[in-house]
Parts: sequence; C-alpha cells; structure tokens
Amino acid sequence: MSGASPALRYKRLLLKLSGEALVGKAGYGIDVDVVMRLCREIKEASDAGAEIAVVVGGGNIFRGLSGAADGMDRATADYMGMLATVMNALALQNGLERLEVQARVLSAIPMPTVCEAFVRSKALHHLESGRIVIFAAGTGNPFFTTDTTAALRAIEMNCQALAKATQVDGVYSDDPRKNPKAKRYDRLTYGEVLARDLKVMDGAAIALARDNALPVIVFSIEEPGNLLKVLRGEALATVIEGRP
Repeated sequence: MSGASPALRYKRLLLKLSGEALVGKAGYGIDVDVVMRLCREIKEASDAGAEIAVVVGGGNIFRGLSGAADGMDRATADYMGMLATVMNALALQNGLERLEVQARVLSAIPMPTVCEAFVRSKALHHLESGRIVIFAAGTGNPFFTTDTTAALRAIEMNCQALAKATQVDGVYSDDPRKNPKAKRYDRLTYGEVLARDLKVMDGAAIALARDNALPVIVFSIEEPGNLLKVLRGEALATVIEGRP
C-alpha cells in the first residue's frame, strides 16, 4: 500500500547503551537532555510496534575495572559499577515516563524500594504487554561486563537481535576518530570479531551470542531515528552473525 511504513525486520530487540551515552557535553554523570533524546528514539521504536529491552552501562558514574586498577578490590568495584547502572536505568525509566511510555526497571540485585527484581517470566510479561524493560545491575555478579549482560538478557528474552549503540556507524579495524585509514566492515562473523580482537564487545559476550545464533548489530545512536532504521534493517551498521 502506498505510504505504508516499512515492516520491522526485528520485532523484539535488546538495545545496549553504554553509560557514556548518557553523559552529553558534561563529561561525567547524566545529561537529562541526552537521556530524553535517547528516550525519544526508544519511544519511536516502540510506537512502530517493536518490543524493546535495554541494558545500560554505568561507566559515566563508576567503572569497576578503573576502580580495580586504582587498587580497589575488583569484586567491590564491580558491585559499585552495578549500582551505577541502576541510577542510569532509573534515569531512562523517568525519561520514558515523561514521554508517556510505560517502562520498568528490573535489577539483578534486589532493591524492592527502588525497582523490581529481575525475574525472567516477569520481564517477558512486561515486554509482551508493550512496556520497555530496562535491565540494571548487570548479571548481579562481579567480573561480568554489561556487554555480557546484554547478550545474556537478549537470549533470555528471546530477542531477535542485540543492537549495540555506539558513536560511530559500525565496526572498524581501528578507531576511525583517530585513524582516518581505519577499515569499516559491513558484515562480520563472530569468529572474525574474536580472531581480529576488534573490541566490539568483550569475548564472553560475542561467544554467548555465537553459541545462541544471536545477531549483533553495531550502529550509531548519534543519528536521529537510527534505532528505528535498525529495526527495519535500513541503518548503516555492521551486522555480526554466523554467516561469512
């Protein structure tokens, strides 16, 4: 039909946001204007009929690896990083609710006065009811990154793909902002990402995606409307999957 919206390639998607995506120009913490921009992207995707789950990092507030590098006990530092992700998740929930989008934060570390505890059946029910589900506190265990959390939750939620939001339009052989000769890839296999040590996500996350045939889409969140383009298969992005 003329004028009809393009069909969604992915009906259920997990969006991985870094904590740094919430920073804006301040360089630290949470920029409310940036949060609202991201929430409008999520709302647009939801309004198009997609079921969206989100995993957000905490590096804008505290990063466990950095704390450990400074001499802090690694497990303690990781728990602090998990709490930072809860703060970011609550900011996203608030932003979505300001846009009249129903959202729920589910934490791997129970904190009932703040948000719901993660229970798989409950999370699936929220998604099926049209709510945005925001997963917080990582896996609830130290030594695991939020990249690994994203792969795990995407698989648990029966998502059709994992979309990793970055500041560039895909995976490059080197940082394109520093090396103008860096090669950009349209498609990669899980094995190529691991063999070339491309630093897209940590090795555990890529291996988990590979073992469960979960496509990973790396795209720029800086371009307005790009999340919806990812859902429609129209975005300039790098797709990582099993096929060469």
